[in-house]
Amino acid sequence: MKTDVVIPKLGMTMTHGKVVEWKVGEGEWVDESQIVVVIETEKVTYEVEAQDSGYLHILAGPGDSAEVAEAIGELYTTKEELPDPVAATGASSGKIPGTKPAGKPAPAVQAGGSAPKKRPKGIRITPTARKLAEAHNLDYTVIKGSGTSGRINRADVEQALAAGPAAVAASAAVSFDGEIIDGKRVKDELPLTGMRAAVAEHMHHSLQVSAQLTTMGEMDATELIRMRNTLVAKEAVLGTRITYTDILAYVVTQVLKAVPILNSSIIGNKIKLWEDINLGIAVSLPEEQYDAGLIVPVVKNAERMSLTEISIKIKELREKAISGRLALDDITGGTFTISNTGGFGKGYTYNTPVISQPQSAILGVGAIVDRPLVVNGEIVVRPVMNWNLTFDHRAINGAPVGKFLAILNDYIENPYLLMA
Repeated sequence: MKTDVVIPKLGMTMTHGKVVEWKVGEGEWVDESQIVVVIETEKVTYEVEAQDSGYLHILAGPGDSAEVAEAIGELYTTKEELPDPVAATGASSGKIPGTKPAGKPAPAVQAGGSAPKKRPKGIRITPTARKLAEAHNLDYTVIKGSGTSGRINRADVEQALAAGPAAVAASAAVSFDGEIIDGKRVKDELPLTGMRAAVAEHMHHSLQVSAQLTTMGEMDATELIRMRNTLVAKEAVLGTRITYTDILAYVVTQVLKAVPILNSSIIGNKIKLWEDINLGIAVSLPEEQYDAGLIVPVVKNAERMSLTEISIKIKELREKAISGRLALDDITGGTFTISNTGGFGKGYTYNTPVISQPQSAILGVGAIVDRPLVVNGEIVVRPVMNWNLTFDHRAINGAPVGKFLAILNDYIENPYLLMA
């Protein structure tokens, strides 16, 4: 008897997932409800539980993608029912990770040396392909990959093994000038897939379906800095190190209570004002070769939280985001978003943040920079934080935006008003 381990559908728009890690090895016993595999969607990683008990046969290795409901593994009632993993590693499948024939190993195929001990920088190769190359002492750095962005996959390695050492060496000797488009040399290419594709599609869709207008300005951060320094000094008492983002999130929550139209969404032909204030806090993920990912975890019911509670929750969500442990509930249900880019540079810049649909507004802030200001008729240098508020003009007119910004400015420049 066989039970499939499949890619589950975790959201309305999910079409596929990628295998990140198998928690159980090939041929090992799995109990029902045991976590058997970790998959990655466009936004989150997810631990998949076994729907039945049995001995595991792996069909898709780490790095392999599969469509929703497609089998990535199989569970068999008895060990005798397990397919032969060696027979399943034909050149056409490329699915079984890390298996090789028992007995005497195949002759080593080398081209320019043995398999590298560490994957060289710039060489893109799937984990299953690398394992196969290393098992046969094949220098995979000379193989031209046929996958996305030139990634070497299992089929490429198998083809090189079948061709023999001479063919691999000859292939390595051929110079590759790369792609040229309109006289421009292509350095590399990035697949518009996964998180990058999800962000691109959502931002483009947001601009198409709403009337977005951005207003910009600046606030004197002198008292904000003083307040934050005082709170940092009390870290041991508070149990958390308060950041500017924490204070801003708390302040915005209070302002949204006073101007609730900015905590709204257009649903059908009605503007829905939300009772809950669920703050999306934009988080930049660890930078890869050229770019960093972006995700917006949500602090649910911020209106019920103290500054300390908001600070602790934001840190928890950021840690989960960076380690890839966010659940779907952590990134859905937002009613207003904050994007703080102050930590990425000291320049004084204005931006036009794009609304996260179906929300009606997003607030962006930048770095705190010393700037000349007119105070009591005199020009003085003060630490200044710039802000950028994008709102959907279909739902929100200028008057409530002006009120929102006036209260925001009062709280930032006089943060002790929060205790009044």
